Amino acid sequence: MRAIITGITGQDGSYLAEFLLSRGYEVHGAVRAASYPRYERIQPILHRVRLHQADLLDQISLIHLIEEVRPDEIYNLAGPSSPSWGWAQPVLCSDIIALGTIRLLEAVRIVDPNIRLFHASSCDMYGRAVESPQTERTAFLPTTPFGAAKLNAHWAAAAYRDKYGMKISCGILFDHESPRRGMAFPTRQITHAAARVKLGLQSTVVLDTLNTRRDRGFAGDFVRAFWMMLQHPAPDDYVIATGRPQCLEDVCRYAFEAVNLDWRDFVRIKTVGAGSSGGPVVQGDASHARRKLLWEPEVAFPDLIQMMVDADVEQYSPKNRPVADILVDEQVRDHQS
Repeated sequence: MRAIITGITGQDGSYLAEFLLSRGYEVHGAVRAASYPRYERIQPILHRVRLHQADLLDQISLIHLIEEVRPDEIYNLAGPSSPSWGWAQPVLCSDIIALGTIRLLEAVRIVDPNIRLFHASSCDMYGRAVESPQTERTAFLPTTPFGAAKLNAHWAAAAYRDKYGMKISCGILFDHESPRRGMAFPTRQITHAAARVKLGLQSTVVLDTLNTRRDRGFAGDFVRAFWMMLQHPAPDDYVIATGRPQCLEDVCRYAFEAVNLDWRDFVRIKTVGAGSSGGPVVQGDASHARRKLLWEPEVAFPDLIQMMVDADVEQYSPKNRPVADILVDEQVRDHQS
């Protein structure tokens, strides 16, 4: 089996590449041309995958990539993953996520419409959700350019599936974390801070709020669901979530407990009580995936946070500290650019 992963250098792309390799796949990754490519997440498997320059902003490059590789499966994971990025660059966000997905769909249709394709949709499409938990039938009401772009791409994938009979499945992904999560996300900021506090590298962490509740799972569990969707004979859309929302206070408690500290001694809040809208909780109902795919998340939330803290402690151990500081500086700079 041969697969292309767009966004292979990201959190999900790296876990998916490892998973597919473990199942005997020939794995190809689409990467954008960059002056300083970031390959640290796939460094351990870099010798086992083939990387190609292709861009969701350039349809010709996508057509050439598919013609060259002739994949059985394509996993579309490319694009910004942080909703806040959409407010910073809304036009580019829409171009990459919405129009970029359409360019990829067209490239598949032109070259070989029988290719099985997975597209990463997002729970941010629900926005101001009308109910909780959210299912595949819950109304979409995005409130950010990121969520709107994701919804545009989601509906485009459904339209291509219906009109051309293409084998396209969409995963409506709720939050998923790992030691490879970017520094733009509060969960990683918290685990990173807990490790640095334990090692004496910082004294406190300042957060906007502790009240935000979101459904959070392990990225490694989620990518297994991506693959399972494409093995099912009938393409469909699936919510992928744990169904167990956690607030940031829970993240803080588990993270600092992992290093035998009390989070209340080190966490500072900018505005007490901020961050809770009073609306439906961001919580997914993955019953459809459980019934049709027999998918279940395997990593419990406390174990996930322990995993992330352990990785950050290892990263900031004396032997690794210079490299860790460089990586964090790069992640922060990328988030701000």
